[in-house]
Amino acid sequence: MNHNQQSNEVRHDDENALSDFLASLTDYTPTIPDELVEHYLAKSGFQCPDVRLTRLVAVAAQKFVSDIAIDALQHCKARQAAVVRDKKDKQQKEKRLIMSMEDLSKALQEYGVNVKHQEYFADNPSAGLESASRDE
Repeated sequence: MNHNQQSNEVRHDDENALSDFLASLTDYTPTIPDELVEHYLAKSGFQCPDVRLTRLVAVAAQKFVSDIAIDALQHCKARQAAVVRDKKDKQQKEKRLIMSMEDLSKALQEYGVNVKHQEYFADNPSAGLESASRDE
């Protein structure tokens, strides 16, 4: 078998796999609704009547969000493990994980998304003191 025949067989297998995958998208109901995906696709100037393509975008978006959530969870676990090591008291270790905006921001940064959030009073104990001292 020469190289051209092998590459044709590989291409044929890839086309069959793609056809099977696209056919499976017809029956699949993604987590992100078709209407929402169609809205944002239309907002960006893209329109396609094929529901399979809409669902393919939904699956890609779902994977993206899932990857970010997993990475944020890893940041959360690492942060809370560092707190436990600092306290040196294993009895105080909480079993509940509390994900913070900081964890999410770090995970998003890995994907090139920079998030800036406003400072709230709970984020910084001295945030409200500057205005209170001016009033006195």
